[in-house]
Amino acid sequence: MRLRLPSTSAAMIHSNSLHKRIVSKPELGNEEFTQKVLNNRRWTLPSPEAKIHQLIHTQGPTFLLNTHPSFGDANRVNEQRKYFYVVRDDLLHPLVNGNKARKLDGLLPLLQHYSVTDVVTCGGCQSAHTAAIAVLCAERGIVSHLLLRGEQPEILTGYNLMSTMYGNVTYVPRTVYANREEMLKSYAESVAGNDGSVLWFGDIVQASSATELFTDPNFMQMDVSRSEENHLRKILVVNEGAGDSVALLGVIRLVQYLSQNHLLGKQRLMKFVVDAGTGTTAIGLGLAARCLGLPWEVYAVMLADKIDGYRKQEERLLSEFKKHFNIEFIDHNVNREDAGIVNWVERGRPRKFGNVLEGEVEACQQIAQQTGILVDPVYTLAAWETAMLLSSNEAEGGPEVVLLHTGGTLGMFGLAQRYKKYFGMLKKGHSH
Repeated sequence: MRLRLPSTSAAMIHSNSLHKRIVSKPELGNEEFTQKVLNNRRWTLPSPEAKIHQLIHTQGPTFLLNTHPSFGDANRVNEQRKYFYVVRDDLLHPLVNGNKARKLDGLLPLLQHYSVTDVVTCGGCQSAHTAAIAVLCAERGIVSHLLLRGEQPEILTGYNLMSTMYGNVTYVPRTVYANREEMLKSYAESVAGNDGSVLWFGDIVQASSATELFTDPNFMQMDVSRSEENHLRKILVVNEGAGDSVALLGVIRLVQYLSQNHLLGKQRLMKFVVDAGTGTTAIGLGLAARCLGLPWEVYAVMLADKIDGYRKQEERLLSEFKKHFNIEFIDHNVNREDAGIVNWVERGRPRKFGNVLEGEVEACQQIAQQTGILVDPVYTLAAWETAMLLSSNEAEGGPEVVLLHTGGTLGMFGLAQRYKKYFGMLKKGHSH
């Protein structure tokens, strides 16, 4: 069975190459940027480390996984055997998607610092975001309130089950959910009651500069005294998908780790591929590459919005990042269409967000059986296909391709309920 690869049409890419699109660079140097944004900060993840595997593929396609690749031009595989690297963020946490763990890497310590007692957020019925918030908040004694769109399913499974087990779930009619900001505000105020307070992310970030906040000698005491300080509830509203500028910090931290000389390095040309829901992870990758001076391009497969929506998200997050972390950029006079930090990519077989098409479940099965890597048909299969396409078309000596595997294992359980026909075919097997 052949995987259906994305179209090779030039319309697939919505930005020019890295060499033709020079945009803003930070006024401060790479080391200064790292010092200002990453250093002297507490994190959710004890380490930014991620396993890097190499996926070799041939026509057919057939796959061969190398779990201990060597890096560098001298170690490239035979040109007839195309390959790409896979950053295994799907292995970061047993219940939390890799991209969610990265987004929350810089956020949860802020919650603890400000003695937040409750978090209110929202998502779809099978939201990986709400499940991540529920699990990671429960680990820290913070109560999560999760507003899920639609009706409660007959059988709880996947991310929906994890959200229910770890957090407090409320199902919200779609008409109410359509106005997310008002919905979150109203619910947070009801949780706060008369004596509690409601905070938004912008409130806690702007309350203190990052340096002042994380070099505070009383930081640890504030954590310890959290429950003793007072019994008033502090409710923090987290936007859907954690699409705030603080979510970029964990991704920047990952890129700094990957760019070490013994890993991907700082000199080699790279094409990074990631699936895009809100687009936050892709924007974080692009921002990190630009600010750290890396010759890396970012290709994000658009799954939940159109190109204009993703470009607006890119502009919004970059503007918030500059404001919240006091980073000034040197602006160049370039055409706005060329000024992005992400190549937004059309999926090869477009569809309404969340839909699965015939043959995609079997494609995921083939990849799993040949490599031991599980991808899902909604998100990571799209990125996998794009990584295959880019690595197949790359000339010898050209940029290497890197896939950031964001996870999605628990999402397969919800999809199996929804697409019984496609998943039912797995029981029957297929002929070779």
